[in-house]
Amino acid sequence: MPSSPIVISGTGLFTPPNSISNDELVAAFNAYVEAENLAHADAIARGEKKALEPSSAEFILSASGIGRRYAMDRAGVLDPAIMAPRLPERTNEEPSIQCEMAVNAARAALAEANVTPDELGAIIVACSNLQRAYPAVAVEVQQALGAKGFAFDMNVACSSATFGINMARDLVASGSAKRVLVVSPEICTGHLNFRDRESHFIFGDACTAVVVEALEGCRATAPFEILGTRLATQFSNNIRNNFGFLNRAAPEHRDDADKLFVQQGRKVFKDVSPMVAELIASHLESLEIAPSDIRRMWLHQANGTMNQWIARKVLGRDATEDEAPSVLAEYANTSSCGSIITFHKFRSDLAEGDVGVVCSFGAGYSVGSVVVRKVATSRA
Repeated sequence: MPSSPIVISGTGLFTPPNSISNDELVAAFNAYVEAENLAHADAIARGEKKALEPSSAEFILSASGIGRRYAMDRAGVLDPAIMAPRLPERTNEEPSIQCEMAVNAARAALAEANVTPDELGAIIVACSNLQRAYPAVAVEVQQALGAKGFAFDMNVACSSATFGINMARDLVASGSAKRVLVVSPEICTGHLNFRDRESHFIFGDACTAVVVEALEGCRATAPFEILGTRLATQFSNNIRNNFGFLNRAAPEHRDDADKLFVQQGRKVFKDVSPMVAELIASHLESLEIAPSDIRRMWLHQANGTMNQWIARKVLGRDATEDEAPSVLAEYANTSSCGSIITFHKFRSDLAEGDVGVVCSFGAGYSVGSVVVRKVATSRA
């Protein structure tokens, strides 16, 4: 079994080509609202039906920090008659859309780690939603990359990537795999209800990839040692998606709103924020790291106010943008990708020895914390 420290040696990011601004999203939503209110004008006038309320780009930005998002399909989302992505099914002989996204991000991560696909021992596809039950998307990615070893899928909603990193670290530590790729192809627009005023703006699409391996033999120029991981879950219905294979067994409810993303936002904020802050604080304490020694926090990108609250509780003061950077304005919430996108984009300036926390949280409830330290900067 490896006695060497275990590191994150490379990360990769796939960003879809289509961007949707708040203004564009709101224009589509408000057109839908106007059409619905007009179609039910008599019932609304009689008090039998409540009029739908329009959305606001300014409100979205102030309430969440989200300014735009990327999507695998733009036209369907912005069509008031559709308001959902349109992604045609592919034949079984073609690469699936999640496989395609995963391979794109994976190649970037492998290049940064200076690793070839045949040097991987395992691949984990960790994301909130998988486009099929089997065969595993991870095994398809394995074949597409030309990797060896084994592969499997896992789902812990927005915490999937950090839970995947924990699993990868354990696989390397136990000797089960020399190097592990964790990849998270998130098509969040596919399960978002774009007709729900409270959440129509939340999600975007992306895919991240992370390479985990032992420091000994690592060929990356700027790896980050994994000092420790900590995971926690607590059951809650406040974030839920009831879509699944049994929906066909109850066809009368197959298209109900709960088959898409549903959340009680205020309850989530109240429940999850202290849960995350307490887990990070106790994790740091167990590693004998003072909050004042944390150089950067790469937090889950769901809501700007939530992240500010968590950072304040951990640090004992307001965090600067440098200490707790955000990608919400550009990417919105990309589920498990959020904290990894932030880590990918905002780590190159750290000095050797700097310590940071990658933390994700979401449905479950689930929280995953990965404490890392930048190590030698010239191992190539």
